[in-house]
Amino acid sequence: MQTQQYDVVILGAGLTGLSLSHYLKDSNLETLVLEKKDRPGGVINTHQEDGFTYEEGPNTGIVKYGEVAELFEDLRPWCQPYIPDDSVKRRYIWKKDRWEELPAGLMAGIKTPLFSWKDKLRILGEPFRKPGKDPEETLDRMVKRRMGRSFLNYAVDPFILGVYAGDPSAIVPSYALPRLYNLEQNYGSFIGGAVKKKFEDKSPLEKKATKDVFSMKGGLYSFVEALYNSAGEERFRLGVENTQVWSTDTGFEVRYQHGGSEHHVKARYLVSTVGAWELPGIFHFLSEEELYHLSNLKYAKVIQAAVGFRQWRGPELMGFGGLVPHIENRDILGALFMSAFLPGRAPDRGALLSVFMGGIRREDIYHLPDEQVKEVLKRELKDMFRLPAFDPSLLKITRYEHAIPQYGRESRQRFQTIRQVENQYKGLIIAGNLRDGIGMADRIKQAADIASAIRGGQ
Repeated sequence: MQTQQYDVVILGAGLTGLSLSHYLKDSNLETLVLEKKDRPGGVINTHQEDGFTYEEGPNTGIVKYGEVAELFEDLRPWCQPYIPDDSVKRRYIWKKDRWEELPAGLMAGIKTPLFSWKDKLRILGEPFRKPGKDPEETLDRMVKRRMGRSFLNYAVDPFILGVYAGDPSAIVPSYALPRLYNLEQNYGSFIGGAVKKKFEDKSPLEKKATKDVFSMKGGLYSFVEALYNSAGEERFRLGVENTQVWSTDTGFEVRYQHGGSEHHVKARYLVSTVGAWELPGIFHFLSEEELYHLSNLKYAKVIQAAVGFRQWRGPELMGFGGLVPHIENRDILGALFMSAFLPGRAPDRGALLSVFMGGIRREDIYHLPDEQVKEVLKRELKDMFRLPAFDPSLLKITRYEHAIPQYGRESRQRFQTIRQVENQYKGLIIAGNLRDGIGMADRIKQAADIASAIRGGQ
């Protein structure tokens, strides 16, 4: 059997692998991307049905880094980013029996019923409190120490549910929210640090990081197709099975099955973007201890339900969506008001919600059969949106066993092991959402950095 030689083999055609293959296309490096699914994009997928356009996987991203804006520029005219207007900045938190708008300014913060008066007064002293000294302090402890319990319960906890579907008592900010952690460590304060950073000089690339919410006209899968076409579909092998990797004197040997036959390829660089739980079955040259630390990562199990109404009979949906604090003891994590800020997502006078359930603290919901999930949705949405009846025209339930990685205390050992194996096996890069963050922007930034490192090592 003939063994083909490549400069770079990428495992996984999710957003990291797609972006990396795009960045490498003009580098004269022979690149091959191996993907077990029969399509690129990982969990990103857009569906159109009966007048509704709904997403599987992420619903939106954030222009968190300048690299995101530059990638959009690269991909014109293959896809068209859509930036909603300022109404998307309106976010809601469920408290007691209603949605309360999350305050965005000083006066709104004083008037909101979300936080206690004790904590509203206490927040005045936040810029003067000493930074924490424990780099593995959990988020709940950090927030209670600096801001108070009501801010934890009705601001930070729902934020963590919305981003991680997680538990603030297990999330470690130095790993999961490094920008927040560094505000305290570098500036001594969340509030003071945020103010000071606004006045710091920014590079041209940093100025492109607008922090805007983004989607794509027609849905996020057009972004996937643009990256796939830009990189060149000839670089991809979709529907591969039994991928195995060995280390050699000159790099790496990869064996996989595709189209009913076995293939062998060699590469100088091997970039893995697959989930942490898949690594032990792929890498045969790493020790059991190394594989344990690399794969020792807890994932939130999440249900995503696309719920569409041809005739919306609830209150007017305005803003991005609403989150439900764990302390409120409801059976959903929150809902995005997709049709409120993205055009064409529902018929006229209709509405489309993206509802999330399960998460780290409610795995019991994840394990319910579909019929019971529908009953939970009926009960919760009727009550929380004051619906006279629950009669959706569209109801699609998707389950994600490995939805969102949780960056807890074990992250230190995982990051350390990644550095160790990459130093030991030159050309090996362990990437994906097991490090460097979990959002779409994080995946793009990681791919840009890896591409730069590979090009620099030619």
